[in-house]
Amino acid sequence: MKVLLVPAAFAVTIAAQGVVVHEDKHAFVVLDTLSPFRNGSQLFEPTLHVNTTPPYFQVYDDRFLDVLGPNPSIRVIVENDTFAFAHEAPVWIPSTNQIFFNGGKTVGRPVPVGPDVQINNGATLFHGDLLLVTTGNGTLPPSLVRMTPSAPFNDTVLLNNFYGRQFNSLNDAKVHPVSRAIFFTDVSYGFENNFRPRPLLPNQVYRFDVGTGEVRAVADGLVQPNGIAFSPDGATAYVADSAETEGEIGGSDPSLPATVYAFDLMPDTQVFVNRRIFAFIDTGVPDGLALDTEGNLYVGCGDGTQVFSPMGTLLGKIFLGSSSSNMVFAGTNRLVVLADTRVFLAEIAATGANLDF
Repeated sequence: MKVLLVPAAFAVTIAAQGVVVHEDKHAFVVLDTLSPFRNGSQLFEPTLHVNTTPPYFQVYDDRFLDVLGPNPSIRVIVENDTFAFAHEAPVWIPSTNQIFFNGGKTVGRPVPVGPDVQINNGATLFHGDLLLVTTGNGTLPPSLVRMTPSAPFNDTVLLNNFYGRQFNSLNDAKVHPVSRAIFFTDVSYGFENNFRPRPLLPNQVYRFDVGTGEVRAVADGLVQPNGIAFSPDGATAYVADSAETEGEIGGSDPSLPATVYAFDLMPDTQVFVNRRIFAFIDTGVPDGLALDTEGNLYVGCGDGTQVFSPMGTLLGKIFLGSSSSNMVFAGTNRLVVLADTRVFLAEIAATGANLDF
């Protein structure tokens, strides 16, 4: 498993393009009954006559133009078709202007970390350091690991069990902007991919208070709780349920959720309540989540990054023509999107919500 870092100045670039395609929803709400209807894994390009190739911007609501600004652009900044080096856990370090991320199932550790970091899957900022979310490997437990973002990259395990029981396969985490508690998700993908034992806990969302040591479940009833994020004011939590993808061995089941849920937080306990569907993803499954300062939600999924208003309206897509597991804002007006063998930089008007807690 790789934990990689690249400078956010990005020395490797390919010519930028800023093609913006306006999609008319009325043009595809009724299709010819003999049309080749698609399944959930196939890409959706309703304006096929446009002479362009991905990546480009799809506008489904004119408010997306405010997100993009007058001169948006997107380009590949790093690529290597030989292996999936850019899969998950992107974190931008403001103090050094660097991006850390991991490389899926690739072998090697360009950033040296200790043996406690067993298959890093998610990451976020934590008091200026990296908070790594590991899935565990074999009988070695999933864990939350704090790691310094500079050499010698010291790492400290913050949590690796729930009152003596191992978690299933921890997936992602965010720090709450008000309480500063760590919220993280747990899935069963490790078992389904044959590198973890059978689960001993439900797939849930947890809250961990580093100061007191208290860990508690705050949301259940999800099939595969994946990416997690909070609105800028911390009042709303978003959780991606990627159940449609049942692990590499199980394939996919389109009757299962590919859904982002929104929750309110109880003011005293921060338990998640009032679950409701925020958005159902039309291509692939929702994975990593990010927000901008206006409360718009960015979702990594089967065709790139989809962007939703705070009310759940699809504003538009950063359409890559391939899947993206995650993305991160890297300072003002820069969104870095991971797509396994490629890293994209989208320069847009939006600025990411603060994650440096």
